[in-house]
Amino acid sequence: MITRVSACALASALAATTFAPVPAHATTREEPTRVTTSAANTEIKPPVAEKRPHSYTHHGITIEDPYDWLYDKSYPTVDDEDVLSHLKAENAYFEAKMAAQKGLIEALFSEMRARIKEDDSTVPQKDGDYLYWSEFEEGAQYRKHYRKPVAGGEAELLIDENALAEGYDYFRLGAVAISQNGRYLAYSTDTNGSERYTARIKDLATGALLPDVLENLRGDLVWVANDTALVYGPSTEEWRTLEAKLHVIGTPVEQDVTLYKEEDQSFGVATGLTAQEDWLIIATGDNETSEVRLVPAANPTAEPILVKARQKGVEYAVDVRDGEVWVWTNDNHINFRLAKAKLESPGEWQTVIAGSDDFYLTGFDLFKDFFVTEGRLNGLDQIQLRSYADPAKITPITFPEASYTAALANNPEYDMKKLRLAYQSMVTPSTVYDYDVASGKLETLKTQEIPSGYDPSLYVAERVSVQARDGTMVPVSIMMRKDRAEILKKAGIKGPGPLHLYAYGAYGYAVPPGFSTARLSLVDRGFAYAIAHIRGGDDLGRRWYLQGKLFARTNTFNDFVDVGRGLIAKGYTAEGMVTASGGSAGGELMGAVINQDPAQYGAVVAHVPFVDVLNTMLNEKLPLTPGEWQEWGNPITDKAAFAYMLSYSPYDQVTAKAYPPLLVTAGLNDPRVTYWEPAKWVAKLRELKTDDNLLLLKTNMGAGHGGQSGRWNSLRETAEEYAFILWQVGMADNPEPK
Repeated sequence: MITRVSACALASALAATTFAPVPAHATTREEPTRVTTSAANTEIKPPVAEKRPHSYTHHGITIEDPYDWLYDKSYPTVDDEDVLSHLKAENAYFEAKMAAQKGLIEALFSEMRARIKEDDSTVPQKDGDYLYWSEFEEGAQYRKHYRKPVAGGEAELLIDENALAEGYDYFRLGAVAISQNGRYLAYSTDTNGSERYTARIKDLATGALLPDVLENLRGDLVWVANDTALVYGPSTEEWRTLEAKLHVIGTPVEQDVTLYKEEDQSFGVATGLTAQEDWLIIATGDNETSEVRLVPAANPTAEPILVKARQKGVEYAVDVRDGEVWVWTNDNHINFRLAKAKLESPGEWQTVIAGSDDFYLTGFDLFKDFFVTEGRLNGLDQIQLRSYADPAKITPITFPEASYTAALANNPEYDMKKLRLAYQSMVTPSTVYDYDVASGKLETLKTQEIPSGYDPSLYVAERVSVQARDGTMVPVSIMMRKDRAEILKKAGIKGPGPLHLYAYGAYGYAVPPGFSTARLSLVDRGFAYAIAHIRGGDDLGRRWYLQGKLFARTNTFNDFVDVGRGLIAKGYTAEGMVTASGGSAGGELMGAVINQDPAQYGAVVAHVPFVDVLNTMLNEKLPLTPGEWQEWGNPITDKAAFAYMLSYSPYDQVTAKAYPPLLVTAGLNDPRVTYWEPAKWVAKLRELKTDDNLLLLKTNMGAGHGGQSGRWNSLRETAEEYAFILWQVGMADNPEPK
């Protein structure tokens, strides 16, 4: 239970992967949409949203937006009866159309659940005088968190998420921090999916909750001032974190002190502790620029030390060890370098590890006797141990597979003799290792157990490259059964069979080629499952990310379309048998590719899709818009950005043509991609599409960006998604998986 945070993890927390609400100005109020049936025709009809005149003009271009009214002006309260009626009608339509697949959904849910060890627990990890771990009880939706003394003794229940979730349709545990003396536990919870958390403090000596309550916050909770105070980040009404505040335990919240306040509305603030837990890091930044201040953790109201003033386009993150400031930065190389400086002159950075065209440095961690650099080489994760005396000497931690994902896991103490690692691949279940620093040996502590059985020798993972239209080679990770051809033949499927293609492609997030038990429900039925490592992620380095943002954004969409076409050409699948899914910015991807090449896809699932891009980026009053201009462009001031965004914004580019079967999800309380984006998109698709393919919208009326909470509720939504996919490619009656 740690307050220490990786410098680069803290920097990543500032890179917003979220989206803002869209404005609406309804001009008329007519009868709400209703679901109707008749004696002659009991087939439920798809809801048809009314069109209400609305338009806006920028840079001399006028855009008609007749579905703008679906945004409830009182948001985050949604009480417009017309809006609610329409969303409920869409949900009723979803339930009615999916009713015929209820048996398949239950079968999928049952087999997915059977692969999950219900009474599972994490591997205990030492932090100070205690071992900490969490576990699920059989049947439980949520975890329990425990600790026990290293010296021996009984386990102590710290947090029972199930008890905290009781009475709520949605629950998520946020930040958790135990004071350095081990007495106090601070934690935050979200009970409606809005991601506005409430923090409480528990006295572990008595089990009682202190009267202190911190409302409406985001981010971490950090113990400072010798465990007498907490640093936290309150959320503004616009869902922005612009302050680092100090709460002294036992004092009124109204007396909390602002340690730092950010004036630039496009920036966000995050906090954490350094490796030796003696300095409080106050980091602020947007998607491309950073600025960091240091404050003594024992005296958090002291004058902050500015490491280096912000410079547009320069990102950096810091840690401190023995009076030296260590800096990870892209100031002179696109793939970042590692530098250090004296605390007395923190802005004078001297290179420790130079930037490299080949090795992409993604982060570093400082420990007492060594430090660790993480990164990617040819798209594969690297973990490297280095000595302070000779940083150029590398001790790599090697893994046996050709394609995998690996990273440092929970390593809370400064003096670590064994490093906790996390590892998996598309065919290897999640594995927890301890790496003995002295001997260089890996010890397997736990391998994900699959109660219903799993034999990795039945599967094959491949990594291929597909040429995009501009000549760029795009890597693709693929998993399938070795006996796929026999499975398809038994199911009566002719040709190469279906392939599911997944990607994200934004914010420099690289989708790891990791393991999924749920995915087996497609693969064991003859699907190939592919992850497209498209531009917009940083899979092949920072330049790979930059080639998919701003005025290069359409590279992301083109890569995905071309990967699908390339896999068809290579014989993995056929036109109309490619299924695809993506969420949030990946949902924007889904909207763009079905506008571009709808015939390729047999079914598409778009989760909380960011599809009304232009409207969102035009409204600077919305929660996240100012911070997103660095990622997408500012169409308010830049005519070229307006035109470019208009050219690909999925909602704006819906036209009269045939679209593939489509399942769309939304969350009524989602602050990242607000519910009306998918609702407006579906309404426009219903109006203009020329096909009879199924189009479904499911809005979680009590959840947010991540869908329903709880491991079984979430798994059931995955079962619904897979049932939709199997149904639409003609495999709903497929035999039981191989």
